[in-house]
Amino acid sequence: MRQILTLLMMSIIVSTQLPAQKLKDLLKKPSSDSSKQTVQGLLKKVTGSKDSLSTTDVVSGLKQALEIGSQKSSNLLSKTDGFFANAAVKILLPEEARKVERTLRNMGMGKLADDAILSMNRAAEDAAKSAAPIFKQAIVKMSWQDAWSILRGSDTAATAYLRGSTSTSLTEAFRPVIAQSIDKVGATKHWNTLFTNYNKFAAKKINPDLTAYVTEQALRGIFIQLAQEEKDIRKNPAARTTALLQKVFGNK
Repeated sequence: MRQILTLLMMSIIVSTQLPAQKLKDLLKKPSSDSSKQTVQGLLKKVTGSKDSLSTTDVVSGLKQALEIGSQKSSNLLSKTDGFFANAAVKILLPEEARKVERTLRNMGMGKLADDAILSMNRAAEDAAKSAAPIFKQAIVKMSWQDAWSILRGSDTAATAYLRGSTSTSLTEAFRPVIAQSIDKVGATKHWNTLFTNYNKFAAKKINPDLTAYVTEQALRGIFIQLAQEEKDIRKNPAARTTALLQKVFGNK
């Protein structure tokens, strides 16, 4: 316990620039009343909370916030039109294909582009439901050092943590699901029809990797939505739906 308290104080003190002599005094008497009061004061300074917070509170609160936010994000985006009707995450044709889209629309073939765009978003919606369990695995592994860093970080620090911890796993999980979804919703057919028609008139043919593109854009959308959920919990008291969230994020 003493070792944990020592590491905790060192982490917090570095960020608050506590004088070296004060640190030395604290470490000499980690169990004294004055030391406890000082630690509690530092916790309040870091979190902004009027309540004293333990390391367990912080870690548990952050994990709970991430679990709620990631599950909500997954649920929202996996619904029909979760991607397609959300301007912030809607998947459009890749940059190199925008000329294709404009050309076809000018030729009265806009439905081909519309069908391709809709089918890509349907594939992403189908894959989004697989994100929550991957996020949960990363959340379970979160250390208290990670939790304190996140709590003291920006409004999207938790999202950044999950992006760094899960991007590889999510890509591996999403790609086969999206590949299957693309076929299921007819995206491959629409994509091939779109570019087959364009390539009839184009000197430079286009044939990008549809699965890789949709996977990348689906992940982008997941983290955009997750960042929004995180900001909401940090700033909106109504979003703190449990007593623990209110304790860790409240009174700021």
